[in-house]
Amino acid sequence: MGQAKAALPFGQTGETVVARIVRTLLEGGAPQVVVVAGAHIDAVRAAMSPHESRARLIEHPGWQKGQLSSLLAGLDAIDDPQLEAALVTLVDVPLVRSATVAGVIGMWRRTRAPIVRPADGTRHGHPVMFDRSVFGDLRAADPDTGAKAVFAIHRDRIVNVQVQDAGAFEDMDTPEDYAKMRIS
Repeated sequence: MGQAKAALPFGQTGETVVARIVRTLLEGGAPQVVVVAGAHIDAVRAAMSPHESRARLIEHPGWQKGQLSSLLAGLDAIDDPQLEAALVTLVDVPLVRSATVAGVIGMWRRTRAPIVRPADGTRHGHPVMFDRSVFGDLRAADPDTGAKAVFAIHRDRIVNVQVQDAGAFEDMDTPEDYAKMRIS
């Protein structure tokens, strides 16, 4: 993208991408949100809502090692013996709806499945709920393969939540994607 995706203005309100994602996760039932950032840390910090006390930013200096390293940095920041699960999403998926977030959280609470994710047919999206039982698998995963290896290990126990939410599956990877999404 050439700049901090998280800091881009989004929608008609002037909200930033990261502020929108944080708001959506909280409205969907996440009790708190940890934003993991490495590149452009100052821009991401400035883009976060200063009025949202349930969100915090952590700096991940090893962000170049890939998405799994960022996921693990976030997990390390929140891990506590009483933590039962972690809900994970990407800055690339800013259009997911709070109802989808609530559906994923609710399904995990009912099933306690190792992995719960939104689905539409054979497509899988974000956010993804990882039960504590897979934290060790995430930490042991090959950084080059990432979390895909953990999905493979638990493929027979993954619970897919069927949703009608295109935003759970749409990635914002290019300036063209951003131009199409930002007016949503």
